[in-house]
Amino acid sequence: MVAAYTLAVPGWIEASGLPAGVRGGCATRLFEGVSAAPFGPANYGDRTGDDLDAVTRNRALLRQRLDLPAEPVWLRQVHGRAVQVVDAAESTFRSGEPPEADACIIRGQGAVAVVQTADCLPILLAARDQPLVAAIHAGWRGLAGGVIESTLAQLQHDPGQLHAWLGPAIGQQAFEVGPEVRRAFVDQHFHAIECFSRGHGDRWHADLYALARLRLQAAGIESIRGGNWCTHDDARSFHSFRRDGAASGRMATLIWRTESVAAGAAPGKPGHSSCP
Repeated sequence: MVAAYTLAVPGWIEASGLPAGVRGGCATRLFEGVSAAPFGPANYGDRTGDDLDAVTRNRALLRQRLDLPAEPVWLRQVHGRAVQVVDAAESTFRSGEPPEADACIIRGQGAVAVVQTADCLPILLAARDQPLVAAIHAGWRGLAGGVIESTLAQLQHDPGQLHAWLGPAIGQQAFEVGPEVRRAFVDQHFHAIECFSRGHGDRWHADLYALARLRLQAAGIESIRGGNWCTHDDARSFHSFRRDGAASGRMATLIWRTESVAAGAAPGKPGHSSCP
């Protein structure tokens, strides 16, 4: 089930270990919303088949209940590696169609990064010593395609000063894939072989959390938390495309700064944990 909330809003999972002045977490399907079954109560995906008026209302409730400083930067996600970089000082960014990207970087205070998921892995990044945060949509295609590495390249920041949080995603035992998926990862990182267990016939069970940790650590990020949920197995709390197919809604995982980085503040010492 969903972990205890540090924010008094049902359906919200607070990201742990974020630097001072940064907030983030995941709004699950139990967050306040108006979507009808099978998408409800909270669904943030505008390409799911849900009533668009309900999705718009859900997004408005999200902003209101979390007291967000601005409308989140909603993306048109395509399981790729493109990154949208947003300067929080640019107030005109959100006009027009959502950008096609699977990660969003926010520079400064006053803007909110968000990704939508329903089994794919949402990853939040935050710098301890600079006003930099990011949200990444990482399914197996995005992970294998380098969405984490692409985001870090755009961040252009010391990975040792970054904290990562892994939000709710499908668990290994529920995520059976073909041999081509395993090969795509193992060909890039030999140690990825440890992130797969035998399934039926030639199938394998993929551990998205372990695959993401492997790549984050290889990039130099030591402080990693989260990653102890299974969206597939908890239908009450989480949307899951593999479980529900076209009847699945989308959750929202967000990150934003609530205050600026204090001048001369000493960076925190990185730690490592797999706990939520």
